Amino acid sequence: MSDSTEFPIWRTAEGEPVSCVEKIKVLNENLAELRELAQEALEDAVLMGADERQVREVLAGIVEGLINPYKKQA
Repeated sequence: MSDSTEFPIWRTAEGEPVSCVEKIKVLNENLAELRELAQEALEDAVLMGADERQVREVLAGIVEGLINPYKKQA
């Protein structure tokens, strides 16, 4: 996914491709929105003198900290 216009093949937890066109459309739209917002945040931070590496680390930390509310309890 190096190109910002490239989308992954979305897969189920079992590794099968997601086949519903509407679900794929929503997943791709969500990803595009996230990319755009993250890009804007990075650009703003760098323009204001923040360290690019730190901004990238903070953004990665946000993703790492996301909680799956649908995860089955063990």
